[in-house]
Amino acid sequence: MKFFVDTAEVSEIRELHEIGLLDGVTTNPSLVAKSGRDFKEVVKEICEILPGMPVSAEVAATDYDGMMAEGKVLAALADNVVVKVPLTLDGLKACKHLTDQGIKVNVTLCFSANQALLAAKCGATYISPFIGRLDDLNLDGMELIGDIRVIYDNYGFETEILAASIRSANHVSQAALAGADVSTIPPAVLKKLASHALTDKGLDAFVKDWKATGQSIV
Repeated sequence: MKFFVDTAEVSEIRELHEIGLLDGVTTNPSLVAKSGRDFKEVVKEICEILPGMPVSAEVAATDYDGMMAEGKVLAALADNVVVKVPLTLDGLKACKHLTDQGIKVNVTLCFSANQALLAAKCGATYISPFIGRLDDLNLDGMELIGDIRVIYDNYGFETEILAASIRSANHVSQAALAGADVSTIPPAVLKKLASHALTDKGLDAFVKDWKATGQSIV
């Protein structure tokens, strides 16, 4: 499974990239607003930190003409920009025409298998089903991931399933088991994937025992 980090905070992206955990980044207007920085400057800087890795940047327009205009501006910022559009009829139309022009597209705010099918037919590079928001409504976000996986495999669609709205470490492993190609994960949750109480307990014991030997490796 590929790991994208869902943030617009450059320092967090640098830290996780240096560890070697990242395959890409997703951003959106809300995340950029939290950063307090200029949207296009943030996107360009992230693309420079992760050359060759996909960086999703979302349009703000909701109509087809606006999405096309903004999508072209975003795509021109760097070769690794993926234009993110909403799963509406206008968004699907924009997806089709941006894809035809060689621009990669992430179709976001997906909440049903039917929506995911439409996005794949329009040539989406990624489809972003929102797991956590479905769970908030007592619906099974993982069931949606599994349904999309079956449909895409049935018809040979190349659109990658990008599990979004990840809320916990369990969401990540469950999405992997359900067949998602990518999880886009908040930085705090991504770091928690490495944590386990038994790991901490075992490490404490090893350190204590080593100190008791009075030895040094270097």
